[in-house]
Amino acid sequence: MTQTQEVLSYLERHGSITPLDALREIGCFRLAARIHDLEQQGHYIPRRTKKVKGKKTGKVVRITEYLRPLA
Repeated sequence: MTQTQEVLSYLERHGSITPLDALREIGCFRLAARIHDLEQQGHYIPRRTKKVKGKKTGKVVRITEYLRPLA
């Protein structure tokens, strides 16, 4: 199974994925590239930006969370 297929499967099972989820669960360091591949295949992947507090610095950072593809 390719990383692109694994990302799609993860999205369908869990409903969303962040870059950290992709790295930890799939070993995918370039999530945005895999999302681009899925969109090139015709999938529409909604996304939203979330603000989270960094654990090391305590500063607020923004991350992109990709959501389950729409049919």
